[in-house]
Amino acid sequence: MNNALKGHTAIICANVIFGLGVPITKYLLDNWMSPISYMASRCIGAALIFWAIACFLPKEKIAGKDLIVIIAGGILGFVLSQTLTAWALNYTTPVYYSLIVTLCPAVVMLLAALFLGERITPPGLLGVTLGVAGAALLVVLRWQDASGSDDLLGIGLTILSLLAWAVYLIITRHVSQRYSGVSQMKWFFLVSTAIVVPMSWNTLPQDRLLAGGYGWEALPGWGALLFIVVLATVLGYFLIPYAMRYLRATTVSVYTNLQPIVASVVAIYWGQDTWSWDKPVAAILVLVGAWLVTTKTTETAD
Repeated sequence: MNNALKGHTAIICANVIFGLGVPITKYLLDNWMSPISYMASRCIGAALIFWAIACFLPKEKIAGKDLIVIIAGGILGFVLSQTLTAWALNYTTPVYYSLIVTLCPAVVMLLAALFLGERITPPGLLGVTLGVAGAALLVVLRWQDASGSDDLLGIGLTILSLLAWAVYLIITRHVSQRYSGVSQMKWFFLVSTAIVVPMSWNTLPQDRLLAGGYGWEALPGWGALLFIVVLATVLGYFLIPYAMRYLRATTVSVYTNLQPIVASVVAIYWGQDTWSWDKPVAAILVLVGAWLVTTKTTETAD
């Protein structure tokens, strides 16, 4: 398997897992955990697993400046982005969340132009316009027919989460080429744990799952949390830096568009959401925009 194929395979798998994780996260937040306890559980579980794995691998020394980038990536790409995601799913539905996230390639393209000097072509600009139009359609119609508890707030939090994730992809691109995924992620999640756990100290013992979820009725909750920690956190976040060793940040970001497809199918099947005419129209606008940004934009060499 050549390097490009390895990268594409890794990022496809990661985004399928993340797509499945959206409705599962919604289920956990609705029934078992608060957003901050959910985040703390992910941080603690991932940090323990990555440090345990690192004990059996050759030691890899990380340069000080690169460690700073990894730590910044942890704060942006997990603590900030995923905390905002958890709060967003507390207010809006998985389908609306996932559709907004498909703007990621457009945002990455704009940030790459701003900070890396990459040229924006007319087709790329058209892609951004279509993506924004799709997102705007969701926001405008949410004033009239909200399906979450507060869709406007949820969409706003999703946009902030998306920005944090896009910056994470940009700043960690070169570091991901120098070090193994385990070496990066053990520090990534150690720092995330140090930030998130103190904020959740009083909440963790009070959550339904952690406070008294020890009977058979709690098995679905523990199964969902196990999926989120092991697959949607450990495996998913391991695959991202692995893919970025071989692919550009914009290429990695376009695969985010797999998430709404997976999440929507699962969410509708579970009864967490229903389709209405604006969802497929917005999805088409956003996905066509993302395709234009990715395939019609000339990128400079990394």
